[in-house]
Amino acid sequence: MKKFLVTYHAPIDSMKQTASATPAQQAKGMEAWMQWAQRCGSNLVEMGSPLMNGQSLSPDGSVKGSDKNVCGYSILQAENMDDAKALLNGHPHIGGWNADCTIEVHETMALPGM
Repeated sequence: MKKFLVTYHAPIDSMKQTASATPAQQAKGMEAWMQWAQRCGSNLVEMGSPLMNGQSLSPDGSVKGSDKNVCGYSILQAENMDDAKALLNGHPHIGGWNADCTIEVHETMALPGM
């Protein structure tokens, strides 16, 4: 099985809205995520977590806020990219929460000797 890094992207205003939600609202929002996790079963290696305050570091030492709008991650395992994408069908992040939300999935590469 191969591993895949899934990154979740959302507009800044959506991320602020989620961050300011009450615990009850956050729990309600997680119900669809938990249903997705159950559908994935053992293919979901790590549910991940929300991300915030990303920083972009440059070779010259400068630092600025990230402009990638990455708001979370998960780690999946699957036989190939098509199987990994199939696990993301119907995912709640792109299921109507915000039309500008996207998901990216990246296959990880094994490093020799690691």
